[in-house]
Amino acid sequence: MKNQIKIIMTFMMLAVFITGCNSDLNTDNSISGKAEISSAKVEKIEVFHFHGNHQCASCIAVGSLAEETVNTYFADEVKSGKIIFGHINGELPENNDLVAKYGATGSSLWIGTYTKDGQFKAEQNVNVWYKINNKEEYMDYLKGVIEQKLSGE
Repeated sequence: MKNQIKIIMTFMMLAVFITGCNSDLNTDNSISGKAEISSAKVEKIEVFHFHGNHQCASCIAVGSLAEETVNTYFADEVKSGKIIFGHINGELPENNDLVAKYGATGSSLWIGTYTKDGQFKAEQNVNVWYKINNKEEYMDYLKGVIEQKLSGE
């Protein structure tokens, strides 16, 4: 029974990836600012949960757990402005530029890294979807990813 649940969850996650739980947010598929980050010091990190008007339980979990992770482990960085977290509704016209900058399509979690020498790199993290049923594992994983970004890796 436990294996059947895992198989069903895997197929559900694949469906989420394929459909994004909603329509595409970025219809021109342009992705800008994807330069590699050099060894320069990181100036700022943005952690954005992109979503649409209608979210499934998995989409909500990805965003809620990401927000809790950032607020739990990086409160000082949030307070100083070094880390910014946001839930971004990609279907709202006022978010079109941000959606295009990140290349977001559907519900997704993105991390944007800015360096002091002006470089920017945006990366979608799909691994969080596999961890939404285990809060501790999700938070430990995302904490590690953010720590790597802060160190310039």
